[in-house]
Amino acid sequence: MVLLGLTGSIGMGKSTAAAMVRRLGVPVHDADAEVHRLYARDAAAVAAIGDAFPGSVRDGRIDRQALGAQVIGRPDALRRLERIVHPRLEGRRRWFLEQAARRRRPVVVLDVPLLFETGGERRVDRTVVVTAPAFLQRQRVLRRPGMTAEKLAGILARQTPDRVKRRRADFVVPTGLGRRPTLVALRWVLRAAAALRGRHWPPRRHRPAKPPFLSGAR
Repeated sequence: MVLLGLTGSIGMGKSTAAAMVRRLGVPVHDADAEVHRLYARDAAAVAAIGDAFPGSVRDGRIDRQALGAQVIGRPDALRRLERIVHPRLEGRRRWFLEQAARRRRPVVVLDVPLLFETGGERRVDRTVVVTAPAFLQRQRVLRRPGMTAEKLAGILARQTPDRVKRRRADFVVPTGLGRRPTLVALRWVLRAAAALRGRHWPPRRHRPAKPPFLSGAR
């Protein structure tokens, strides 16, 4: 099974591309959505984060803004958070891959916003970067509620520059020409990936993952 890592900087159209991939019948694992679910529904994770970062829990859920204020720009705090979150996220990712392999899916997509920033490219067979002109990226992001030029600058400062991502990618998908060209490019990428041989799944030493039921789920 071939693992494709899908990524792209903020406002480049990654979520739209991921939705297109799903409509083409390819399973997509959304890392950011898993974090949202964990922060909202995993009672054990919420409790652990609340203990490590007082004031980050509100109404039984993680307040992402309050947590971010304690983590952003603080490497030690970020590592402390990762020690809580990453094992849980990895378990859910492995469960997703096991289910896809059981259904004999030739290709799956891992949607990871910070793929290159976290070394995730080493855990996939090929990388796909979505990109758009900088002016269009800026227009898209500044239309979001609560977004400002200052916030955008801060986010971009923490992300690998688009030009670097494009240089490191195996496939580059432009999203600035409209939905149809993006869809055509994604179809081509998926066909090319289906002709490859996966190197990462199954891993050499693998214990089946437990079903990812979230404690305290509502």
